[in-house]
Amino acid sequence: MSDAATDHIHVGRDGWLFVVAGSNNVIAQFNESGFMAHQTELWRGLLRARAARARALGLAYRHVVVPEKLCIYESFVDGIAVDLRLSPARRLVRGLPRRRPLAWLREWRVTRALRETCIDLVAPMRAARNEAQLFYRTDSHWTFAGCHLAYREICRSLRATPCPDLAERGSGESTFAGDLGSRFDPPRTERARLHTLQRDAARVHASPIVEAREAAGRADTLHVGSHVIYRNAAAADPRRLVLFGDSYAHFAPTMLTIMLAETFAEVHFVWSTSIDWSYVERVRPDIVLTEIAERFMFRVPDDRFSLEAYAAERFGEEALPEAQNSSP
Repeated sequence: MSDAATDHIHVGRDGWLFVVAGSNNVIAQFNESGFMAHQTELWRGLLRARAARARALGLAYRHVVVPEKLCIYESFVDGIAVDLRLSPARRLVRGLPRRRPLAWLREWRVTRALRETCIDLVAPMRAARNEAQLFYRTDSHWTFAGCHLAYREICRSLRATPCPDLAERGSGESTFAGDLGSRFDPPRTERARLHTLQRDAARVHASPIVEAREAAGRADTLHVGSHVIYRNAAAADPRRLVLFGDSYAHFAPTMLTIMLAETFAEVHFVWSTSIDWSYVERVRPDIVLTEIAERFMFRVPDDRFSLEAYAAERFGEEALPEAQNSSP
């Protein structure tokens, strides 16, 4: 396989692989450039606007950033300096490093207002990184332990009681090459434990594109525009939640979406870093949660997003029934 297939991947110590380049220019985000400072301010403005709009609708709003492996397991990075102070996820709520007292005071006032909206995962993950493996070695995604930690932090922020038995519901080991390891020839593999999480929650809706590609065995080709709804009559928490997220949340019953669906009475997942406010206004949930991988913070979402319009344009005839089925 050509080097071009792996030139965005850093081979670290003990078989750890990290995304460092690519279309999101990952490692370059860890700097004090004017561009990244500007992006941080745009993100802060977006989150304040989202929180205000949610409040006007009588809804709770939370935002969570999934840290890069670089932020959590930098000890396995080989020969690349990573300044954790400049992590986009950290400085979103802590601000850029400042030296002038008055600038620091302004940052403190701004970040204090964001603390309730933003759920910090960097600190708890760094605290727990030696107790459990939170990310796969050969994949850019988190393990069950990493996702479960994030799930508990989200529940804590929302004052929800986490399911106490998710880790004990059954699991099995397999060998796999993650989205990074599979780029190499031969593939770089690892042993992974996959957990069975779905028990009480039932998927009551999947968009036509999800159903079609699942039936064709091509679910791995789905990304933005995927849409599912879970209901849980046995949920301890009666609230309804709409989650806009990416592959760390996922529509399949393997990651964050299903953990939340086992906890709340109803969970809607829309694969998008932007919020479709028309969808939110139709569904009228109790909570809106946005989730994004830290490397995608290179770009600021546009909340004029429409799930129906995007699905129709992206998937064509495969998504025609989506307009009729996008609401419960």
